[in-house]
Amino acid sequence: MTQAFETSERAGGAGSPPDRNLAMELVRVTEAAAMGAGRWIGRGDKNAADQAAVDAMRLMLGTVQMDGIVVIGEGEKDEAPMLFNGESIGSGFGPAVDVAVDPLEGTRLTALGQQNAISVIAVAERGTLFFPDAALYMDKIATGPDAADAIDIDATPEENVRNVAEAKNKSPRDVSVIVLERDRHEQLIADLRGAGARVTLIRDGDVAPAIAAAHVGIAEVDLLMGVGGTPEGVIAAAAIKCLGGALQGRLWPRNDEERQRLVDHGYEIERVLTTDDLVAGDDVFVAATGVTSGALLRGVRYTRDGAVTESMVMRSRSGTVRRVEAEHAFAKLSRLSGLEYR
Repeated sequence: MTQAFETSERAGGAGSPPDRNLAMELVRVTEAAAMGAGRWIGRGDKNAADQAAVDAMRLMLGTVQMDGIVVIGEGEKDEAPMLFNGESIGSGFGPAVDVAVDPLEGTRLTALGQQNAISVIAVAERGTLFFPDAALYMDKIATGPDAADAIDIDATPEENVRNVAEAKNKSPRDVSVIVLERDRHEQLIADLRGAGARVTLIRDGDVAPAIAAAHVGIAEVDLLMGVGGTPEGVIAAAAIKCLGGALQGRLWPRNDEERQRLVDHGYEIERVLTTDDLVAGDDVFVAATGVTSGALLRGVRYTRDGAVTESMVMRSRSGTVRRVEAEHAFAKLSRLSGLEYR
């Protein structure tokens, strides 16, 4: 199921498919959000960190040449005054696109000073991103291109470990799987360990680990498995589409009431959702910037007069993945953006 939000006609007229690498503009957005959140690392206030990221991201999005609609944002309009689902963002000129944002994936990680918090945004042609709506959770399995044909969400954890090991020409004992540390995953963790795999438990945030699992340059991660957020699954699928890996998912209602709500909204609960189901477009752009350091990216590093950020910039059509290390001079940024960088 895909769903595009309706929007009023905006300046510039009808949009067109993306014809340039929007991700090179989007990285400025995630850099700003990461630096906004970065000053809250380890300060124990996840709400303040998230708000700082949202404020910075929202301001920078207005400079991007696109006619964007937020499909995955901070929530409904009444609860999220900025970056809410259905909000029109961008300059209003240029390609008509769906936008999925997570200004700070890992709010608690940031508050506690722990690894793998990132700021991330994904953009695709209008009407091509899966709209989660009432589908809050999704069971997922993700890997990179060398094992894309080996995973099967309907197979047992043991079978997936064995098949991925064979595809990667390694022993099951050398397969590394990332799983969210939740009570619901106790049996999954036991099965993976029983298959000989090494299990890395993470506290929060499964977008960065999913990207790490799909990135051939990060050898220590082979798979991501388990139940996490559906919005995060869509963003991860956008990145994995750029990387050439594979993600499979199935909606995971927590109770009968949630199951019925999904049925009422027209979702097929038992359907296996592939990368193409979650991100149907052929031209997908993803930018991610590290807030705290982790397996995927280094976090924000502060200097006397500014900061250094590390980002990934991806486009599905070309398959290009760039790593961008940027040095930011706060005095000049403040004059340009109106934000206070310190």
